[in-house]
Amino acid sequence: MQVESVVTNYHLEDDQLMDNTIRPESIDEYIGQKDVKENIRIFIEAAKMRNEPLDHVLLYGPPGLGKTTLAFIIAHELGTNIKTASGPSIEKSGDLAAILSSLEPGDVLFIDEIHRMPRYIEEILYPAMEDFSLDIIVGSEGNSHNIKIDLPPFTLVGATTRAGDLSAPLRDRFGITSKLQFYSVDELKEIIKRTARVLGVEIEEEAALELAKRSRGTPRIANRLFKRVRDFALVKGNGIVDLAITEEALERLKVDKMGLDNTDHELLLAIIEKFNGGPVGVEALSSSIGEEVTTIEDVYEPYLLQTGLLKRTSRGRIATAKAYQILGIEKK
Repeated sequence: MQVESVVTNYHLEDDQLMDNTIRPESIDEYIGQKDVKENIRIFIEAAKMRNEPLDHVLLYGPPGLGKTTLAFIIAHELGTNIKTASGPSIEKSGDLAAILSSLEPGDVLFIDEIHRMPRYIEEILYPAMEDFSLDIIVGSEGNSHNIKIDLPPFTLVGATTRAGDLSAPLRDRFGITSKLQFYSVDELKEIIKRTARVLGVEIEEEAALELAKRSRGTPRIANRLFKRVRDFALVKGNGIVDLAITEEALERLKVDKMGLDNTDHELLLAIIEKFNGGPVGVEALSSSIGEEVTTIEDVYEPYLLQTGLLKRTSRGRIATAKAYQILGIEKK
């Protein structure tokens, strides 16, 4: 399978670069997301039996749950190449035209953060998704004309943390829509153990379990924490990741038993101490802790809501009784 980034200003982050090393290539190797995985397996098999391209796929859910990995697996299972881009990097109609015209029959086009694609770019994408054709205007103002380019059949896989931010016309053009859920502790433990095997690191069962418990239900965080604990094991131990070195490393990394880090604590403390427990608007909260609104909404809130530490109401965010208890603060 050939992997190509077709937009030059789209760069993989460090976490994603590491994911390329440890990323499972097949559905059978993929741990977790059982329902999504099995449904996609059936859809792929049906498309291959009909000798048709797979319907366009929309994957959504919080960051780090495996949307990119699933896109690569879809291409691998289809036996085709994958080209990658990101929504913010497709700024002009020419950018999208260049991407689409580079596709070969059956290719998978993966667009990450597809909700951040400009609306006028979305409109160019509609006929490409529906009819495999591209309508573009060429020439200068007053001397322009419309040309139609036929495209090979392809599968668009879009990934987003904010499915609600997609326009209805774009969302409706995806034949397969799948929501990825947070992972269980057991699933994360298996992911950590697999990562250890791939990287050639010995890890004890208790250490893998402790890491899993503090990984916020998210494989990307599990793998990132594993890498840092591996460093501690190499420098301060004998290279084996055991429970003692894991607990020491996570304490020094300031990741508590629930997987909360400094920013989580800062966010909850701000609601409790600066805004009397809430409700408080996300913009005010953002200003008070110096984090972007989108970072709070996409990275921190999903887990805090999932664990019952935060409530989101029409009036704003509220810290729950459980948050007071975790932080050791008496609710007034």
